[in-house]
Amino acid sequence: MKIAKLSVLLLIFYIFPVAFSQLRLGFYSQSCPNAETIVQNLVRERFGRDPSITAALTRMHFHDCFVQGCDASLLIDPTTTQPSEKNAGPNGSVRGFELINEIKTALEAQCPATVSCSDIVTLATRDSVFLGGGPSYVVPTGRRDGFVSNPADAEGILPGPGLPVPDMLAFFGAKGMDVFDSVALLGAHTVGSGFCGNFVDRLTNFQGTGQPDPTMDPGLAGRLRNTCSAEGSQFAALDQSTPLAPFSFDNLFFSQIRERKGVLLLDHLIATHPSTSDVVFQYAVNNELFKRQFAIAMVKMGNVDVLTGLAGEIRTNCRAFN
Repeated sequence: MKIAKLSVLLLIFYIFPVAFSQLRLGFYSQSCPNAETIVQNLVRERFGRDPSITAALTRMHFHDCFVQGCDASLLIDPTTTQPSEKNAGPNGSVRGFELINEIKTALEAQCPATVSCSDIVTLATRDSVFLGGGPSYVVPTGRRDGFVSNPADAEGILPGPGLPVPDMLAFFGAKGMDVFDSVALLGAHTVGSGFCGNFVDRLTNFQGTGQPDPTMDPGLAGRLRNTCSAEGSQFAALDQSTPLAPFSFDNLFFSQIRERKGVLLLDHLIATHPSTSDVVFQYAVNNELFKRQFAIAMVKMGNVDVLTGLAGEIRTNCRAFN
C-alpha cells in the first residue's frame, strides 16, 4: 500500500512539478510529529458514527480550494458586520465544520499555532476517502490560511449542477486539471446526495417543457418524484446503485450514469457528451483506474493556489482570523 501511495505521488510530481515546490511530505514531522495521526484518529472516530462524512469533507475541500485557493477561507464564521463564504448560497449545505474544529482543538493542545486549518481539511478529506473505500494516497503539506472570506467570491466561482460540459472542463482546466481529473472528481458523487431543488426540474418541468427530462430513466424519475414530494426526504443519493446507503466509494456511479440514471443534469451530461463519455466508460469498467486517477486529481486540487512560506497565517481557531 505504501508503494502504491508513493507511486501515485511520484506520478503527480512528474506531471505537475513546479506547483508542489512549496509543499512537502512530512511538513510537520519535526514541529508536530503526531499531527497526521491525530487527524486520522478523529476522522476514523467520526466515520464510525457517520459514514456520510466522506461526502461532506470532500465537498468542503472542493468548495474551499476552488474559491481563492485551498486557504480554509470557507471555515470562517460570519459576524454581524462581516459576512463570509459560509453565507454564499452554494455553501449553504456544506457540513463537517464541527469535525475540523475538533481536530484543530486537539492539535492546538499538542502543537500550538503550528498546523494550518487548510492542511487539516486536506488531511481529513484524504483520510475520510480511504475509510469510505476510496484510494489510499499521501498528500504534501505546508499550506497556510488565508485572510479573506467573501461570499461574493463563492457565488461567482462555484459551478451549479446543470453546468454544460464544455464549461465544466474549462472550470477545471483553469486550475491545471484535464478531462481525466475533472471526471474523476465528479466521481466523488458516488458517496454524495443531492437536494431536490438541484434536480427537481428534471422530474416535472425540464427546461420549461412541462414534461420530465426525456433522457432520464423513467423508473428513476418516478422514484425521485416520490423523494421530492411533500412527504419525501428531499434528498436523493447521487449513486443510484445503492440509494439507501450511498457510502461506498467505488466506480458504480459511472455505470449508473451510463444507464441514464444520473440524478444531477451534469452527471448525465458527462456520460453522453463526446468530450467526456469515453472517460466515463473507462472508469465504469475499471475501478482501479478510477481510484488511481481520483487520488491524482485530489492531490492536484489540494494544491490549487495555496499559500506557503510567509504568506497567510496559521490560525489558532479555524472559525476566525487571528
